[in-house]
Amino acid sequence: MGNSFWDFEKRALARGFQAISGVDEAGRGPLAGPVVSAAVILPSSFHAPGLTDSKKLAPKKRTQFYEQIYQQAVSVGIGIIDAIEIDRINILQASLLSMVMAVKNLKPQPDYLLIDGKFAIAADIAQEAIIGGDRQSISVAAASIVAKVSRDCLMQRYHNDFPQFGFSQHKGYPTVAHKAAIRVHGHCFIHRKTFKGVREFV
Repeated sequence: MGNSFWDFEKRALARGFQAISGVDEAGRGPLAGPVVSAAVILPSSFHAPGLTDSKKLAPKKRTQFYEQIYQQAVSVGIGIIDAIEIDRINILQASLLSMVMAVKNLKPQPDYLLIDGKFAIAADIAQEAIIGGDRQSISVAAASIVAKVSRDCLMQRYHNDFPQFGFSQHKGYPTVAHKAAIRVHGHCFIHRKTFKGVREFV
């Protein structure tokens, strides 16, 4: 990755932008729990060898990077949309809305956004969407780690409330064990009732 991992940020800086934020979400695919987005502005001095897309990192490594990002970042913003709202507006709209919330929670506000995926968000800020951004931009990779670790912590808390579903293991994703638990126990309030695998039991 090395230097090229900063290419998107460097191009934006060369165009005169100063506060560049990576934006990513975690939790589009699960049957339960919120979708969580993070927006991260990194200083140019940020150095984290081995940092990459959160999906490619072991949980322990993710947590180490998460702590390092929080220690060094200029700003970190989080946006959370719960299952009720996901069912109401659909998962794509909920994901984009959580990204908008994450960006709004940044202080200082960014003047340029690098967004993972193919969609722009409803923010009055210059932005570019990057498919596979969490593998190409260090700011987006940092946002992917913060979003994933934040969401995993929430799902761990929900596990304490609803141990019968095993949320600590699968984090709400549609594993064999999770689908079996829904068949036996039905659903709880954090389940997404419009999703296949849950709606049949509502």
